Amino acid sequence: MKKLYGIGTGPGASDLLTIRAANLIKDADIIFVPNNKGRNMALDTARDLIGDKKIVLIDFPMGQVTKEDYRKAAEIIFNGIAENEYGVFLTIGDSMIYSTFIYIMNELDNRKIDIEIVPGIPSFVAAACASKTPLTVKGESFLLCDEYNPKLLDNVDSLAILKTLGEKEDLLHYLEKRDFNYKYVKRVSLEKEEILQDKDTIIKDKDYISLILSRKQEANYEGK
Repeated sequence: MKKLYGIGTGPGASDLLTIRAANLIKDADIIFVPNNKGRNMALDTARDLIGDKKIVLIDFPMGQVTKEDYRKAAEIIFNGIAENEYGVFLTIGDSMIYSTFIYIMNELDNRKIDIEIVPGIPSFVAAACASKTPLTVKGESFLLCDEYNPKLLDNVDSLAILKTLGEKEDLLHYLEKRDFNYKYVKRVSLEKEEILQDKDTIIKDKDYISLILSRKQEANYEGK
């Protein structure tokens, strides 16, 4: 039977790949990754493990992906894996968090292919560790969202916002108004990692590989 592994490659640093992920990538028969102008961050992370294996870059129209695009991707993957062999689909972070793989997995649901998912370290977890920012503690609520939405922030103590290229000034103003501290973490685990807290500097930064962590100022994580 054909098999596909959805593998989360983590936040970017190759030494943050799990041992299980590394072993499966090294022994895979074929590698699938989303195409980003011929590049892919997950592919860069795993490059040294891939060797001369066949790599299939799958196109997904930026910002306008449809169900048909996911269907075509599933078809490419299913046809690309030979019987009794396995392929891997590489994602940044974890395959079950805001990932293209979720939709591909759904499209493969009725086909004769076994699917297994290998966890990866999500970027917001890596950022919390790098910035020494507790994500959440006993009795608190934590919110993970891809884009800023003030309606979601009313009843949380801590949050992570993964897309930061929008109106950061509005977001930071709202967080300050609600007595939230914030840290802007860019390129976590990579060579040019930075942790910023100055509002003006954050607003001016345009790095796509960035996120914001925020906690209420009165939040208590001393176990009391």
